[in-house]
Amino acid sequence: MTYRVVYKVSVAKDLRKMPKGDSVRILDQIENELAQSPRSHPALKGPYAGLRRFRIGDYRVVYAILDDEVLVLRIGHRKGVYK
Repeated sequence: MTYRVVYKVSVAKDLRKMPKGDSVRILDQIENELAQSPRSHPALKGPYAGLRRFRIGDYRVVYAILDDEVLVLRIGHRKGVYK
């Protein structure tokens, strides 16, 4: 089953902050890998319970699964994405 990927408006701002090569690579992996199997990535705990993360090098994609959609909430470097 392929999920439809939906991005929160603030994700565009997150992508503009990173190098263009990294942002293109991240978007490709989101559309290819995350849309195919979003439940295979680890769930977050604590205040972020119910969300999941997708690791792409030093970057993390924080997302939620809503029925047949994957809602991408945040994309950022691993040191600051959870703040």
